[in-house]
Amino acid sequence: MKQIIAMGGGGFSMEPENLLLDSYILEQAVAERPRICFVGTASGDAPGYIDRFYEAFRTLPCEPAHLSLFKLPEGSLEDVLLNQDIIYVGGGNTRSMLAIWREWGVDRILRKAYERGIILTGLSAGSICWFEEGVTDSVTGQLGAIQALGLLPGSHCPHYDAEAERRLGYHALLQSGEIGAGIAADDGAALHYQDGELHRIVSSRPNVGAYEVGLQGGIVKETKRPAEYLG
Repeated sequence: MKQIIAMGGGGFSMEPENLLLDSYILEQAVAERPRICFVGTASGDAPGYIDRFYEAFRTLPCEPAHLSLFKLPEGSLEDVLLNQDIIYVGGGNTRSMLAIWREWGVDRILRKAYERGIILTGLSAGSICWFEEGVTDSVTGQLGAIQALGLLPGSHCPHYDAEAERRLGYHALLQSGEIGAGIAADDGAALHYQDGELHRIVSSRPNVGAYEVGLQGGIVKETKRPAEYLG
């Protein structure tokens, strides 16, 4: 089975005292102690971000590791990534991350990982990247559309409840035709896809969810999809 868990926001980097989403991700793996690799390209492999990953996941039943594209590991990138049960992509600059991935062939490796049943997950940039298109703030002070990996259909907007300009920006991009219909997720909400279909929406916080967003007669229409609170 192919699985992607796309978080609008949350997880260890935003909620260090609330690891409900991170635990949920680990529970979807077959292994009792799944191998999970953090990919922090979008943050420039910020050391503090990587440290926080280890601090969180060393408290959970798993075998954590990370992949840096700025300080390359020994051996091939494909060997590192395809030897995981879960690949967890961090937040940051989506456009820069995708460009670096293409340069090193990581986009191709992630497609292979997906086909092999390795769970793909992440938040913010690490959520947008799995869809055909996304709403990104990669250029400071601007929201725009970006073409992503296309493993999941449609467009995606994270941080939907936390940053007012995200909702307005998504609507504006839809109305201008710069982006197609898709799904938005609040911080703390995770979209769990199985074999390309939305299977479940879960959350680390009460009263958050996801929204199917598109145009109807030239007007933006939102349909709320409530999440199952994991707490």
